[in-house]
Amino acid sequence: MKLGIVTPVVTRLPRAHATWEETAGIDEVARVAVEADRLGYHHLTCSEHVALPRDVVDTRGGTYWDPLPVFGYLAARTSTIRLATHVLVLGYHHPLAIAKRYGTLDRVCGGRLVLGVGVGSLREEFELLGAPFEGRGERADDALRALRGSLSQLEPVFHGAHYAYDGFVVDPFAVQPRVPIWVGGRTARSLRRAVELADGWAPFGLSRAELADVIARARDRPSWGTRSEPFEVVLQNEHPFDPGTEPDRVRDAVSRLADAGATTLNVRLVHHSLDHYVEQLAAMRELVG
Repeated sequence: MKLGIVTPVVTRLPRAHATWEETAGIDEVARVAVEADRLGYHHLTCSEHVALPRDVVDTRGGTYWDPLPVFGYLAARTSTIRLATHVLVLGYHHPLAIAKRYGTLDRVCGGRLVLGVGVGSLREEFELLGAPFEGRGERADDALRALRGSLSQLEPVFHGAHYAYDGFVVDPFAVQPRVPIWVGGRTARSLRRAVELADGWAPFGLSRAELADVIARARDRPSWGTRSEPFEVVLQNEHPFDPGTEPDRVRDAVSRLADAGATTLNVRLVHHSLDHYVEQLAAMRELVG
């Protein structure tokens, strides 16, 4: 079981963050990243929203640090931990813009990028950015195919239904021969998309029973059995873990997530200060080797 962290500070959801995060900055984020790196965590995350309508902030939150500058800074402070976008909204970007920006990041961090992507659901943000909302699923599929063929190529070539290019140089490009791509979402369609076009699925907002059902149905599809690359199921704990004071409960919860199909965890932790968060990182790592 690989452990990653839902990075504090960089995303603040309503009633789901600690008070200390409200005034924390990049120094605090860097300390978390350095400690997670030292402890052998697999990855840390940063999500994307450009601008949210004021009337949804109370439910979705309003603080979303942009992953590219955050990860560029953290790349210089860490050495092994992976940097996972969780998630980029595919419809907001041309595939080659992602390939150039995040290919550059992959080179800067020495091949530690995990590209987490999603279809997106916030119509107002799509409209604000001039991105088409209708048909975004089909466009996302096309973008995934384009990214798979472009992220690690100096002269990418792609001819799809929505994106087509040839005869261009993209330099720098990703140093990993195959950048891991995880698809976020909460539907059976998002899992099928991940199985057919990516390397992992990072769902949210589903119960363990719902997860088990969706995963079981996906495993019955031919595309699951014919994969040649490993596939990650990246699950997130619904309630924050408190490994420092409730180790048995945390072990049991991790076991249940593994039973639901998890190969990797995006861990949320109970924490009341930066020092407490660092202590919880160490306690969690001790519980799950």
